Amino acid sequence: MTKILVLRLGHRPARDKRLTTHVALTARGLGADGIIIHGVEDPKIVHSVNRVVENWGGPFSISFCSSWKSFITEWLERGGEVIHLTMYGVPLPEGLEQIRKSDKDKLVVVGAEKVPREVYDLATHNVSVTHQPISEVSALAVFLDRYFNGYEFCKEFEGRDIRIIRHSNRKKKDS
Repeated sequence: MTKILVLRLGHRPARDKRLTTHVALTARGLGADGIIIHGVEDPKIVHSVNRVVENWGGPFSISFCSSWKSFITEWLERGGEVIHLTMYGVPLPEGLEQIRKSDKDKLVVVGAEKVPREVYDLATHNVSVTHQPISEVSALAVFLDRYFNGYEFCKEFEGRDIRIIRHSNRKKKDS
């Protein structure tokens, strides 16, 4: 089965802690296998995400890397492909079929700050969810939803302590 990881570029704890956490939770909840964060290491994010995985299930990994360029280069050398979500790329509906056809592991790249030109050059696919500025969280959510064709609504997470029981008019969970 194809592995999907998310690479979050340029995490800055003072500014991005909530947003980076939301990128990680979106990645996990919508079917990615893990997140790698480039930037200043932030143990609070690791703790928060690992608590969610512990309570709500997994598997899902979280780690930091010191060099996004080395990480991407090594990913490509190991046979993976890189999908960079950017408003400057090919529209998602046009690029999605080619991305789905490939059985290569996928690294989905989202930025926190201005993305270096080299990312565009290294990416296998530069894909836009829209040609307007939007949040990396929403871009990632739309991409994963489209990639998985809504499968994430049926996904069961292993090792969970808490499970939502679907109900049309009230909240109910099993723990």
